[in-house]
Amino acid sequence: MSTYIVRGTDPILRDAALDELVRGLLGDDDRTLAREDFTIPGRATGEGEGGGAEAREDAVAAVLNSAQSPPFMTARRIVVVRDVGNLTAADAAALAPYLADPLDTTELVFVSGGSRIPDALARQLKAIKAREVGPSAEKTSDVLATSLSDAGIRLRPDAVHAVSRHLGEDAGRVPALVSTLAASFGEGVTLDADDVAPYLGGVGAVPGYELTNAVDAGDVPGALDVLTRLLTASGGRQARPMHSLQVLGLLHSHYRRMLRLDDPAVRTTADAVAALGGKVRDYPARKAREAARALGSDGLRRAFDHLHQADLDLKGARAIPPEVVLEILVTRLAGLASRAGGSQPSRPGRRRRQA
Repeated sequence: MSTYIVRGTDPILRDAALDELVRGLLGDDDRTLAREDFTIPGRATGEGEGGGAEAREDAVAAVLNSAQSPPFMTARRIVVVRDVGNLTAADAAALAPYLADPLDTTELVFVSGGSRIPDALARQLKAIKAREVGPSAEKTSDVLATSLSDAGIRLRPDAVHAVSRHLGEDAGRVPALVSTLAASFGEGVTLDADDVAPYLGGVGAVPGYELTNAVDAGDVPGALDVLTRLLTASGGRQARPMHSLQVLGLLHSHYRRMLRLDDPAVRTTADAVAALGGKVRDYPARKAREAARALGSDGLRRAFDHLHQADLDLKGARAIPPEVVLEILVTRLAGLASRAGGSQPSRPGRRRRQA
């Protein structure tokens, strides 16, 4: 039998890949008899119900007991272990002897989740040639294209844009949305944005770089829209909305990167990559360099003044709600970029507070 590792950042798509794998492994066996599921608790004591080292050791012991037991009334036993990123190096060491000599009637399936898989376990899985499984795509646009093709319906470009924009990074919601559209309209239809709008539900999470991109472009309405989503929306890759201090940290890191590039010696993209420690790709390094050059030293100084004031306000210097503090900050930062030459596209439907 084999050992598997199911990867994926979106839990819905990852679970779909897991279910497909298990169906293939089950064959004609009874699912209720052949399959056992375990979840590794969080590492920190009190992290969720039953978290902590003792609960984790008990879970690992239960996994080993199940994996080492022969199947009952089935040809194989399928042992699914979820959130393996919560394992520690010591937990991985406890699993090592079994992985080196597994029972030939057990299919052991590790599922990513929690934190990062311990290096020792990752190395052993690679050494035993564990089979890696995951979603065929996790980008919202790619999942949408595949789901639409499978359902036999088409979306006009405005509808594709509306779905992608509305769901953001929450690609796991796409299959259910497309299934609902197919059930409502039938196969072979072509839908526009007005057709899909009532079915979109709440907005999905967006990546933090969309905020910094909008700010650097001087796009105040766009930046405020992204800020609202960061503070209110969650998704598959982001289990909960960002805290106001996380957003501030995101912006502070962005401007600190630009500050490192505010140097006459940084003349090329290669210079920018080197100045940033060589750990960034060319594209973000080039964008940061261009943004730093557009703002100049005076603009960066004013940006840090605004960041400093926002930090004080978030910590209670003035009686202003956190979301308002961030709206003022984002408006001011985008305004700096706009005056420095960034474009500010017009977007209706978002009323701005005065900074």
